[in-house]
Amino acid sequence: MQQTQSPLLRLWQLGRDHHGGLIAAIFCAVAGVLLGLLPYLSAGRILVALLTGQRDWNFYLLWCMVALGGYLAKTLLYNLALSLSHKATFQILRDIRKMVLSKMPRLPLGDILDTSSGRLKQIVVDQVESMETTLAHLLPEMTSNLLAPVCVLVYLFTLDWRMALLSLVSIPVGMAFMMAIMGSYGKDYQGAVETTQAMNETIVEYIGGIEVIKAFNQGKNSYEKFSSRVRSNATYYYNWMKKCQFGMALAYAIAPTTLITVLPVGWIFYTDGSLSAEVFLTTIILSMSIVGPLIAAMGFVDNLAKVGTIVGSVDEILLKPEQDHGTQPAQLGKPDIALDHVSFGYAQDKEILHNISLTIPAGSLTALVGPSGSGKSTIAKLIAGFWDVTEGRITLGGMEESRIPLEQLYDQVAFVSQDNYLFDDTIRENIRMGRVNATDQEVEQVAKAAGCDGFIRQLEHGYDTRVGGGGAHLSGGERQRIAIARAMLKNAPVVILDEATAYIDPENEAVVQRAVAKLVEGKTVIVIAHRLSTITGADQIVVVKDGSIEAQGRHEELLRHCPLYADLWQAHMGVKEGETV
Repeated sequence: MQQTQSPLLRLWQLGRDHHGGLIAAIFCAVAGVLLGLLPYLSAGRILVALLTGQRDWNFYLLWCMVALGGYLAKTLLYNLALSLSHKATFQILRDIRKMVLSKMPRLPLGDILDTSSGRLKQIVVDQVESMETTLAHLLPEMTSNLLAPVCVLVYLFTLDWRMALLSLVSIPVGMAFMMAIMGSYGKDYQGAVETTQAMNETIVEYIGGIEVIKAFNQGKNSYEKFSSRVRSNATYYYNWMKKCQFGMALAYAIAPTTLITVLPVGWIFYTDGSLSAEVFLTTIILSMSIVGPLIAAMGFVDNLAKVGTIVGSVDEILLKPEQDHGTQPAQLGKPDIALDHVSFGYAQDKEILHNISLTIPAGSLTALVGPSGSGKSTIAKLIAGFWDVTEGRITLGGMEESRIPLEQLYDQVAFVSQDNYLFDDTIRENIRMGRVNATDQEVEQVAKAAGCDGFIRQLEHGYDTRVGGGGAHLSGGERQRIAIARAMLKNAPVVILDEATAYIDPENEAVVQRAVAKLVEGKTVIVIAHRLSTITGADQIVVVKDGSIEAQGRHEELLRHCPLYADLWQAHMGVKEGETV
């Protein structure tokens, strides 16, 4: 879905729950700028009075008080406007981040995997944060700073239209230079976003791959790649600055010079008697009052040009099509699963599963086997609801999955993979993710059942030990057992094990296998395994090749009638016996 409305209108729409605060801020800012004109008006009155010989000191006192009152009111209202706008803005930024993050679970998994973590971080953290200037400053301040010169000019036109026009001469010239720069500003800013994104991705890659970098002594090469991206980023910004600096300098130098035309031409009008001293002096002072708001408004032009890119990046996620699922809770029967002529492709022109039909009875154990890249994991993830099928349908408990709300579907399936992610939190909270309202006692019970209570209690802080990002402080076997405990706590009727013991050492594998046996008791189980010896007792084994089902049956039957399965079995047994395959 493409975003076609104005970026500012879209930004206003994203902050719809906090319009009141922004409108109040705009009102205060406008009132403050208008009251801030009183000192200039007072100065004009006082100068005229001095030139005309006014000796009434009460007159001077009155206009001095007006000037002071205007200045104080401007300061008070300006700070109030900033307070109101920032309060509303930070609430809007919070809501936008929540919208983006709550959107992600409703997107097909491929849409998330295809977007780098550096890019997601840049959108959710950096670019959303960059909206702060637009919302908290641009809306109230630019609105008021543009309104003030307009009000001054209207007043000047009521005094003398010639002097009002003279006050305008330098402004269009200066703005012309500004607009010349702004013509390519959106494109230039998009380039800046992309070069920063590339740098962020390299940083994430460098940190995430530090173990491999050290193991293969690639520190110099990897650092050079990172340094190259940093240099490219710095060079881009430097060249962008050079491109803009001349035009910006002219714009800031010319636009505020209202007196260049007002003074000499106004003096001619005054000397020929067509302009009074009072109007001449008032025009001089009020034309100078345009300068401050005008420069302030010009300072926000670059932010205005960035809004399109910023809002576009956020909408890159917010406007992505969600998985098409029902919204009403479904009445599900026994947890049997059926795939009916299912086809699927990550991209429209690249189908990777072809016409898959498969029935998985409730309470049964089904194993998916086949060469790497054959589509086993994709089938499992389609069943788990990570993607929607391209053609055909999948049913769970007698209900088509597309009619089951995603939250309810996810509650039905526990997914344990070979590389389960643990969050940088305590062991207790990582297990509790299986059921967030579980008590400490329930957490510890499933930890015992998963065979991880022993090593947890040996840690200095026990269940309150932080595991580090991705569970880095734990071994592979320990992470796997915590993941199994988490799945046990979820107690879902369907369990999917995606090569859950693929990289576990023999000592830990025995512990993990016992934990898995407890996890799957009474469940509908789908297993993906390279170690075929672990699934010989499965109720059915499905052989997958090139995105299609090659054969299905029990172990002995497939050994006799499926050459591919027989080859996989022989290769597996050869590896077990230490042969080179």
